[in-house]
Amino acid sequence: MKRWTLALGALMISGAALAQKSAADGIAEYRALLADGNPAELFEAKGEDLWKQKRGPKSMSLEKCDLGKGPGVVKGAFVELPRYFADTNKVQDLESRLLTCMETLQGFNAAEIAKTPFGKGEQAHIESLVAWISSESRGMKFQLPQDHVQEKTMYEVGKRLFFMRGGSHDFACATCHGEDGKRIRLQDLPNLTKNPGAGAGFGAWPAYRVSSGELWGMQRRLNDCYRQQRFPYPGYGSEATIALGVYMGVNGKGGESIAPALKR
Repeated sequence: MKRWTLALGALMISGAALAQKSAADGIAEYRALLADGNPAELFEAKGEDLWKQKRGPKSMSLEKCDLGKGPGVVKGAFVELPRYFADTNKVQDLESRLLTCMETLQGFNAAEIAKTPFGKGEQAHIESLVAWISSESRGMKFQLPQDHVQEKTMYEVGKRLFFMRGGSHDFACATCHGEDGKRIRLQDLPNLTKNPGAGAGFGAWPAYRVSSGELWGMQRRLNDCYRQQRFPYPGYGSEATIALGVYMGVNGKGGESIAPALKR
């Protein structure tokens, strides 16, 4: 009887493992089917047009914007961000860097854009720009610089924020993304503290969200994470969100960028 009980237990465990694998495989197949016609391509086209279009109070394009590889150079810039910029004396991610360029080159008010709700006005334009810029580095490997003291400091700050618990549920980023093999319902949760999870997780954003029908940049993705923690959002382009980007990006060194990807 004992042997039969043990055998039945083993069968149930293997069956559960098979069901879990099948769910993960099913989601992967679902994404593969949709990816062939990823709506993010529409945002990419709009973003390229916005980059070249003369806009703002100064009626200038963004073609002289320096994303870290020299004025106007887009290809390869995404996989090296966030990084330190001497002109602002700050570590900036793609979205905060675009705010700087939109203000200095085109005359927009960066602070006002940062306060604009996601998906509205210039915020929507930034997400299209992010889609195109990231697509220009698709397939490249992440290689975030860690040479400047501020880049190293932001990595350490991001690490502390990643493991900091807070909010009414006492959650941290690490609650969902600090271990291997975690999932929520049918959603696999990548371990963002190391590869391959860090490269796959960080390297997929920006992404088109099928559930909302919108293109989300990393800033909006982090906003939603803080919302789920029931924790106050630190603000668009804040040092906290950029530090988290540095932490995840450095951990994902060597991972391949597939952005803009497709998410549920």
